[in-house]
Amino acid sequence: MQELFPDEYKFYPRSWILPEEYQHFVDQVRLSKENDSSWKPTFIVKPDGGSQGDGIYLIKDSSDIRIMSSLHSKPAVVQEYISKPFLIDRLKFDIRLYVLLKSIDPLEIYIAKDGLSRFCTEPYQEPNSRNFHRVFMHLTNYSLNVHSGNFVHSDSANTGSKRTFSSILAKLSLRGYDVKKVWSDIITLVIRAIIALIPELKVYHQIYIPPGKPGPTCFQILGFDILLMKNLKPVLLEVNANPSMRIEHEQEIAPGVFEYVPSPVDEEVKVAVIRDTLRLIDPTFKKNVSQTQSTEYSAENDGEDTTESDAQSKAEASSGAVQNWPPLCLKQVFPKYTRQFSYLLIVERIALLFIRFLGIKGTLKLGPTGFRTFIRTCKLSNSNLPMASVDILYIDIARRWNIIRGERGESGMCLQAFMDAIFHMAHRRYKSQPLREQVEALVNFCEYQLEALDEKHFLHNRTPDLKPSLTMYHPERPRSGAVSNVHLLNRMSTSNRLLTSSLPVSMEKQHVKSMNRRGIS
Repeated sequence: MQELFPDEYKFYPRSWILPEEYQHFVDQVRLSKENDSSWKPTFIVKPDGGSQGDGIYLIKDSSDIRIMSSLHSKPAVVQEYISKPFLIDRLKFDIRLYVLLKSIDPLEIYIAKDGLSRFCTEPYQEPNSRNFHRVFMHLTNYSLNVHSGNFVHSDSANTGSKRTFSSILAKLSLRGYDVKKVWSDIITLVIRAIIALIPELKVYHQIYIPPGKPGPTCFQILGFDILLMKNLKPVLLEVNANPSMRIEHEQEIAPGVFEYVPSPVDEEVKVAVIRDTLRLIDPTFKKNVSQTQSTEYSAENDGEDTTESDAQSKAEASSGAVQNWPPLCLKQVFPKYTRQFSYLLIVERIALLFIRFLGIKGTLKLGPTGFRTFIRTCKLSNSNLPMASVDILYIDIARRWNIIRGERGESGMCLQAFMDAIFHMAHRRYKSQPLREQVEALVNFCEYQLEALDEKHFLHNRTPDLKPSLTMYHPERPRSGAVSNVHLLNRMSTSNRLLTSSLPVSMEKQHVKSMNRRGIS
């Protein structure tokens, strides 16, 4: 995603998965220092599978001995540390926002209107060798700071070491900051991150729910951990697939004796998220929404989009059975803002190509036969890219990605490897264009070939393939789309070892003219 859309995917720190990307990490740090001698970075190391801040530590140099000694037994993620965060009362804090992924086909995303702000318990100083060990200064994890003598449990949402995000926004507003801009940037960050996750989720989804057949409703509540920089730009730290929904904390009432005490801040935010998630996935809800949307459209057709959550609130407000329920705390952001982000959905279209040629139901990797079928069906092979070269391309990219993913010795091409192959072939075929235009042109070409094949099957009264059909892409028409998979967010490299070429010019022009006649730009 970062290679396709470098300006859009700058909202998270540079990250590396170790040990697989250790050399890449060392090389990037060395090159950055050579280009800017004043750059003195700090890195945060997070052990794989860790939680609640366990095992996290800071380093200044890539040669830190703790990395080398522990990597083989416990892989880790290394991120560039944000050394200039926005502070409140001289304390560093982060934001936990809850995001409901209601559906992936079609894509529906909701963001909770309030979240949690979790504070460190020691005044912040920029990291140096003398304060690296002071976790209460640098790490915002509640599970760590709760053991600090400075941690403040409060019954108020506006004070203490854990507060509501709305209370922080109110404080910022009083200081003259543009809180609407802050929220807008956060919504943009969330949508872009989920669009990058969707291709991988769709590959897993097709295992359990066959295409074209109704299946159970699948949804997920995600926990987005976000840090505000000094200029109030949000930075994504991580996405939690199973965020804690506890609404109480331990309190020592006597030496060695603890009891669970309700946390008003957690209860205010988390209960609302769970309650309204259940309201949104209620099967009877859509009937109320459709009735409300019909009434609203005839009464006030002002051109504004009525989102599902807005319609739900209006439907319930007019219903005597649930009139005492509070308004929904979840705001729909997709497909509401489809137009602004539809161009990013090229990754979903690549995933649909991948799924179509997987072959065996339940598999997650494309075999050599499936890849060759994809090349032949989409007419990507020619005199400059014979099938022998296709086989070499497959072996080279599939092997490299299996090593990156820690699956050394396994066979098959994963989704990321397939995307890498698409990038590689697009770059060779459309050399004079930017990468994004190269990839879109190649995907358009493949979809055109598949649509023509489907039409041919239809005209001959053949049974259409039950795998997902691929219709041509129209930017003006809303489409469903899109780590925590770091590989999808991180820069995807393209292989430079193999040379491929475009089709003969005359043949290309014929396809371009044909696609233009079909309304494809």
